[in-house]
Amino acid sequence: MTRFDAATEDERLKLFADAAAAHRARSGDVMTVDVDPDSDDTDGGEIPPWIQLAGTELIMDCTDDELDRLKELLSEFPEFRIDELVSPEEAEGTNAVVTARSDANRVAGFVERAFREVYELDEEYRAWVTAI
Repeated sequence: MTRFDAATEDERLKLFADAAAAHRARSGDVMTVDVDPDSDDTDGGEIPPWIQLAGTELIMDCTDDELDRLKELLSEFPEFRIDELVSPEEAEGTNAVVTARSDANRVAGFVERAFREVYELDEEYRAWVTAI
């Protein structure tokens, strides 16, 4: 891969698919996608959302509202399912582990929609693949 960030939907979909394919081809430990901290969506000192792919598992942290939106999004991805929800007492929110048994393009579509619909980012957000 020669590019690691994208700011339009088409570019992000290609970036996420290429990164997922590279992650799987290399049998990497984890692929991490971060939202640019300078994005308009992250004003106010909030930590930007991230999503990780580890083999066939997508890992993401969610507030209660985001978890509800994640469950709604999963209804459109029947090949994806929540395998584990962990809510540590010392943390606000839930760590969700979603099994994603699908090809890189379908994973990319899910990641894009999760950022837009679960985390409610605007269509111009910039994403970075920070680990493959």
